[in-house]
Amino acid sequence: MRILIVEDEARIGAFLARAFEAEGFAVELAADGERGLARAVAGATDLVILDLMLPGRDGLDVLAEIQRRLPELPVLILSARSDLATKLRGFELGAVDYVAKPFALDEVLARARVQLRRAPSAGAGEGTMLRVGRLVLDVAGRQARVGDTMTDLSDRELRWLRVVMAHVGEVVSRERLLAEVWGYDFDPRSNVVDVCVRRLRRRLGPQAPIETVRNVGYRAAA
Repeated sequence: MRILIVEDEARIGAFLARAFEAEGFAVELAADGERGLARAVAGATDLVILDLMLPGRDGLDVLAEIQRRLPELPVLILSARSDLATKLRGFELGAVDYVAKPFALDEVLARARVQLRRAPSAGAGEGTMLRVGRLVLDVAGRQARVGDTMTDLSDRELRWLRVVMAHVGEVVSRERLLAEVWGYDFDPRSNVVDVCVRRLRRRLGPQAPIETVRNVGYRAAA
């Protein structure tokens, strides 16, 4: 599944891209309205996440043109413009959903998944499998397995494993995990990462190839 993020704030765009990539999606970024429109109508996108206050071409104008040319392409607005009039205008122009900034990452991911389920792409039925040693992660099935031990995963457990396993052999810092799994504005003093790891280790067993690098982060060791 392919997501286009049209966002001129580089920090937010990169944060969203990492989050969706950790979920197994292919992501493309566009930093202005003209580029966003060109990439949206090129025909290789399953969902557009669209900011409204864009340089070059206003987001509502981009939305109207996307709907004129590709009315089946779902567009989710993600904008600091949260007044009712703007929201109603966005829906009138064809937006399928609207999330106001500042946003909760879990909400954006959940709303995006709803729209992608409604509009499956040609590859929507294909699962994504990651393997590191005895550990197998089924992203589509939201399950992890070590040998004969299988466990269902919550959203954050899935994202945690996806990030660490995607960087096999590398140390992934706690700060990066907080940003990509729990959100860019999450309190860096929180122990949620450690709690998540303890829970996963308890359920997957001692053979799970996840190492703790003291005072740094975690590593998936093949």
